[in-house]
Amino acid sequence: MLELRPNCECCGSDLPGDSADALICSFECTFCRDCNERQLKGQCPNCGGELVKRPARSAAKLVNNPASTQRIVKEQGCPSH
Repeated sequence: MLELRPNCECCGSDLPGDSADALICSFECTFCRDCNERQLKGQCPNCGGELVKRPARSAAKLVNNPASTQRIVKEQGCPSH
């Protein structure tokens, strides 16, 4: 099951489990659409992998399978590509 991290690792913006603006790599690093468009350009700054739209989890499924609450934010922000 996907971890569904709760925020963008670059800017810290909230990305709830049902967000359509969340992007992930194969390691589940999580970023928002804005950071991807402005600086990441589809590439994870952590592993170099492709960023793709994270599947949204329905509200009914979030009740028993909630998103993670552990926030990860890159201290120095994300590099530009």
